[in-house]
Amino acid sequence: MDPQMSSLRTGNNMATAATGGHMMAPDDPDSPMNWPLYRRLYTSMAAFAFAFSTTFGATAYTVGLKGVATEFGVEPHVAVLGFSVYLFGIFFAPIYTPHISERVGRTPVYFVGTFLSALFIIGAGWTQSFASLIVTRFFAGFFAGPNVVLIEGTFADIWAARTTNTYYAFLGFAQYFGAACGPLILGFIVPVTSWRWTQYITLMIQAAVLLFAIGVPETYQREIIRRRARRAGLPHGLAPAASGTTLIEMARHTLINPIIMLYSEPIVIGITLYLGLCFGIVFQWFITVPAVLNMVYDYTLQQIGLAFISAIIGSVMAALTSILIEQIVVRILARRNANLTIENRLIPAMIGGFFILASLFWVGNTAAPTFNSLVPITGTGVYVYGNLLVIISLIPYIFDAYLPQGTLSALTAMACFRLAMAGVVPLVILQFFMNATGK
Repeated sequence: MDPQMSSLRTGNNMATAATGGHMMAPDDPDSPMNWPLYRRLYTSMAAFAFAFSTTFGATAYTVGLKGVATEFGVEPHVAVLGFSVYLFGIFFAPIYTPHISERVGRTPVYFVGTFLSALFIIGAGWTQSFASLIVTRFFAGFFAGPNVVLIEGTFADIWAARTTNTYYAFLGFAQYFGAACGPLILGFIVPVTSWRWTQYITLMIQAAVLLFAIGVPETYQREIIRRRARRAGLPHGLAPAASGTTLIEMARHTLINPIIMLYSEPIVIGITLYLGLCFGIVFQWFITVPAVLNMVYDYTLQQIGLAFISAIIGSVMAALTSILIEQIVVRILARRNANLTIENRLIPAMIGGFFILASLFWVGNTAAPTFNSLVPITGTGVYVYGNLLVIISLIPYIFDAYLPQGTLSALTAMACFRLAMAGVVPLVILQFFMNATGK
C-alpha cells in the first residue's frame, strides 16, 4: 500500500458507541484526541457556547410573555406558543443533523446553523404580527438545534471514552445553564425596554459565540481524513457512512428505526418516557415559576429572574456530583483490575431519581404564602440537580448498550420525544395551573 494512503487510513475501523466515531490511529497527530490541551479546551468551550446560545434563546422569550400578549392581543397561554415552537424547531435537529455533519463535518454546521438562526431571531425581534413571530421563532429553533446535538459528538471526538460521564456533565450543564440564564438576564432588561429585547439579546449572544468560535478546528475524524486525502490528492478510502448514504437509508436510521424502537425496545421505551417526563417538567418551570412567584409572593420580573439562580446551582452540583462519581468508580475498578460496565453508568441516575421525586413533593407542598419563597425556589434547584444527574447517566448508558446504528436511532427517538414534551407541556400547563388554582 502507498505510504501516504497508509497514513490516511491508519486506524480506520467502524466507529463504536464508546469511541464516538474514532477512526484515526491513537498516535495520529491530526487526531483531536492528540491535540494540545489548550486546543481541546478551546474547542470544548466553543461547543459549550453554541449549546448555551441555543437554550438561552428558548427561555429568554418567556420573560416577554406579558408584552407579547399585550402587543398582539392574545391570551398569555397563546403567547407561550412562541416558546414552544422554538423547541419544536429544535425537535427536527436530531433527525437531520447527523446526515449533514457526516458529509461536511461539525464545524460548518455550527456556524451556518447559528448564522441562519440569528437571521430568524432578527425577524422575530422586528415582527409586526403574532403569526410571523411564531414562524420566525420556529425556524430560529430549527437552525439553532444542531448546536445541542453536535456538542455530544464534539466532546466525544476530543475526550477519551473513560471520561464519558465527565464530558456529559459539561454538555448537560451547558444546556441547563443557558436555559436558566435566559430569564435571569432578561429579567433585568425587559422591564425597562420591551419584550423585543428578548430577541435582541439572544442575537447579541449568538454573534458573540460566532466570533469566539471563529478559530475552532474540525473535530470529526471522517472529515479530517477526507480533507487530508484531498490535500494529498488521494482517495480517502472510507467505508460508507454508518448513518446511511441514500435518502432511504438515512430515513431508516433517524426516522423509521427510532419509531420502531419506541415500541419494540424496552430499554429505549423506558428511558425515553422517563426523560420525556423530566424534560416536560423542566421546561414548564419557565412558565409556572414566574406565575407562582408573581401571584403568591408578588415577585417582580427581576426577582423572578434571580430565582433561576437556584437552577444554575442545581446544575453545577449535578455536574460535579457526576464527575466525582465517575472518578470514584474508575479508581475502585482499577484497584480491582475490573472493567467499567454499562451498569456503572446508571449510578448517577439512581441518585438523581430520588431527588426528582423528593423535589416534586417539596415544591408542590411549599409554594404557598405560609412558606418563605426561598423554600419552593430551592426545591426547583433540587429538581434540576436530580434531573441533570439522570440525563448525564442515561444517555451514555444508551451509547454503551447499542452498536453505532442502533445508538443513533435510539438517541434520535429519545431526543425527539423529550423535545416534544418540552414544547407541549408548557403549552397546557398555564391553563391547567389557572384552572386548578382558580386564579
